[in-house]
Amino acid sequence: MARILLAVGAAALLAACATPAPKPPTTQVVLLPQADGTPSAVIVTTAGGSTRLSEPYQRASVMPDNKAAPTLDTTSASQAQATFNQLLGVTPPPPQRFTLYFQTGGTQLTAESREVLARVLEEIPRRSGAELLITGHTDTQGAGPANDALSLRRAGDVREMFIQRGVPASHIEAAGRGERELAVPTADNVNEARNRRVEVQVR
Repeated sequence: MARILLAVGAAALLAACATPAPKPPTTQVVLLPQADGTPSAVIVTTAGGSTRLSEPYQRASVMPDNKAAPTLDTTSASQAQATFNQLLGVTPPPPQRFTLYFQTGGTQLTAESREVLARVLEEIPRRSGAELLITGHTDTQGAGPANDALSLRRAGDVREMFIQRGVPASHIEAAGRGERELAVPTADNVNEARNRRVEVQVR
């Protein structure tokens, strides 16, 4: 998902009758860089045409009547910070993703993953009203229906860990994907530690 800033300018109110009317405000859309560096893009469309933003800090400006095509230019990180400082202050941070790994055939976390769990718990208080999306996965050992159930148990157990540590249950979603979304593609009935996992997204 593309990260953008959307700002609507406000026209100043002038008391002097002889003062020319100010130009109408414009809406500006600025494409922000992704936290992980992956490319993104957004298309801004008006009645007069469309403009595609595909590079970080490209900016599209739209007049309020929407009749003209958006104009395109490029700002900078420092200019965006100066211009949109207040807006950036209320922009939520991008989601953070963590991966927890499991012992074969069950719901027991590996020792390393318990340390990752602690990092997730450190991230949650940094976000107001944080929400967690928990998705369980398995490797290809065993039958498909059994792996569906196992992946859901893994996600459910991790969900309970967070609830026990004070995260509201209403802020957590859990789902199981079985062996459908392998991190490491393998043949059937292959024991692969990197596929026995739960992915936690904190947003």
